[in-house]
Amino acid sequence: MQRVEKIVSLLDEKKAENIQAFDLKDSDYFVEKVIIASTLGERHGPALLEYLKKLLKEMNEKILFIEESEEWIVIDLGDLLIHLMSPEYRSKYNIEEFLQEIKEKLK
Repeated sequence: MQRVEKIVSLLDEKKAENIQAFDLKDSDYFVEKVIIASTLGERHGPALLEYLKKLLKEMNEKILFIEESEEWIVIDLGDLLIHLMSPEYRSKYNIEEFLQEIKEKLK
């Protein structure tokens, strides 16, 4: 199983919602892949982060940086970003629309 699929599978198993993965490898975006998932509440995001840290360690991934707030957690793996967002923040910032536009330009 590929790394993005493993991460998506864990997020799904741990009840994250509306999980989307974007492959931006051939674009000028600063990372190759982005995963976005919605959390169920303010304690769900930090819990997901802890599960992801364990999984990523098992996968020998190196976490370069974690930015964490109550509404939005970003995990930077260098070539892959994982966004865990409250549904409210996700609809407010709508980064998947931005990423989809980048993806469309590749066609």
